[in-house]
Amino acid sequence: MRLQIEGRVRELALFNLGIDSKLRGCDLVALKVRDVCHGDQIAARAIVMQQKTQRPVQFEITAGTRDALQKWIKQASLKSDNLLFPSRLHESPHLGTRQYARILGHWVDELGLDRADYGTHSMRRTKATLIYWRTKNLRAVQLLLGHSKLESTVRYLGIEVNDALEVSEQMEI
Repeated sequence: MRLQIEGRVRELALFNLGIDSKLRGCDLVALKVRDVCHGDQIAARAIVMQQKTQRPVQFEITAGTRDALQKWIKQASLKSDNLLFPSRLHESPHLGTRQYARILGHWVDELGLDRADYGTHSMRRTKATLIYWRTKNLRAVQLLLGHSKLESTVRYLGIEVNDALEVSEQMEI
């Protein structure tokens, strides 16, 4: 079953950017248009300061995500200083992390998956995990996630000792 995204421009932009950016939900929903856009062009890369660590993290914005963001920004008539995902509620300037989680829950339901297995952090983890399994490059994943310690990245990805040994066995010096 496919996620039905037609007519849901904001959700497509949110979903794609959530995967591409590997940001925590709190950082994703707090993005401003200027964080991803230079003039009328969506940037191929962006850098933001993480709220949790107060460290900068850089991420790529793939072509599909750039297209989705361009459509969303145009549809919502957003300007450079605007929040990328503004709240529809007056009490909150941007989409909250709880609302992001509810939106993600609806996507999971539409796909017929179990909500207990997927959350906003799944979005952050998805691309990082794929990068690791395809390249076995822990340092690259560490940098992309903005982790200060490699041990944190190992724990985050759930890498077992056997996985680490397999990577080590493939390296000849």
